[in-house]
Amino acid sequence: MQSPRIAALLDDPAPDAVDRFWAEITRTGTPLIEPYADGRHLVTFLWRGEATAVRAWFNIDIPLVRLPGTDLWHGSGVFPSDLRTIYCLVHDGAEQVPQSRTDTYPATIDQANPRVFHLPADPDDPTDADTWCSVLELPDAPPVTWTGLRPHTPAGRLDDRTLPSLALRTNVRVTAYLPPGIDPAGLPVLVVFDGYPAQTMMRIPTVLDNLIAGHRIPPMAALFVRGRDEHRNRDLTPGRPMERLVADELLPWAQKTWRIGSPGGNLIAGMSRGGLVAAHLGLRRPDLFQAAIAHSGSFWWPSPDAGTPARLVREVARTSPSNVHFFLDVGFLETMTGPGGAPSQLTACRRMRDALTDRGFRVTYQEFQGGHDYVNWRDNFAGALIATTASAVGSPRAG
Repeated sequence: MQSPRIAALLDDPAPDAVDRFWAEITRTGTPLIEPYADGRHLVTFLWRGEATAVRAWFNIDIPLVRLPGTDLWHGSGVFPSDLRTIYCLVHDGAEQVPQSRTDTYPATIDQANPRVFHLPADPDDPTDADTWCSVLELPDAPPVTWTGLRPHTPAGRLDDRTLPSLALRTNVRVTAYLPPGIDPAGLPVLVVFDGYPAQTMMRIPTVLDNLIAGHRIPPMAALFVRGRDEHRNRDLTPGRPMERLVADELLPWAQKTWRIGSPGGNLIAGMSRGGLVAAHLGLRRPDLFQAAIAHSGSFWWPSPDAGTPARLVREVARTSPSNVHFFLDVGFLETMTGPGGAPSQLTACRRMRDALTDRGFRVTYQEFQGGHDYVNWRDNFAGALIATTASAVGSPRAG
């Protein structure tokens, strides 16, 4: 599939044709987006320079080819017009994202694309690293409603503490969110894994500020559970250690420290592996949680070399139904085979949805035009909170 603009460039004999094209396209911004048909757009990724191979890669995978006799590379794909996702440009078979905004090899952001997404490293985690991507947002992508700062909306208070955990045999860093102008005593608690990304990339404190001020959700506190990147897969695994951490350590400690927590009325949430564990605890502890939110949950777990995949999906059939409300979402682009040949994220999430529904659980399920990335999860999170707390919405309590 070739862009009409690229086809015209191929037919232009002028020696400065590529320079003129590049000056125009970098002024208006890359990638080149052109209408196609049937609610879709043709997207052409562009790069200039010397290389042996170039791809637009991450949630998409589009090889670029060199325009004969030039240093201009191009590659096109057809996508739904409501797509929003992230990508970068990689060279020579690399599959990694840039660690700075100025990286040029083996991966770089699309330097002429003004939409840049920063995935900041947790400053308290020496094993974490900054990464950067470019954002592909097509004309009909859903509007972003709740994640922006609003000038007349007061901000909640953030309180950083350290919880000594016997369950994980380490100190766990936790940031508490306490809503503004509200007595926190007895407020339900939203527990969120991957706490630093949840605060920064997901913008959950801002989302909570906006939704509570707008009376779209009841007042609640939040606990952002932070960890070390090097131990993430080990820690975010369903099992007794995580259940002990949350049920026996985190929530009692939060009650003692901030007087927050509501028996049976709390929520738990996570992304990817965090979503897997959130769903696990929603199943295991309905006495603590009214809702579990799993963005692109890793329900393929475990990989075939560690056991039979989709263990949690199978456990649903052996779990007594409860009043826990599950919110699951996943991107249409999440079709890559899971680790070691496990099912894709899309397949596994659909199976989890079906298992929960068949067992009689309340499920809100969404598939979005995007991939495994925070630009979609952060915008879906508000909807997840609204959906899972709809029956509990009321007027905020005065502090």
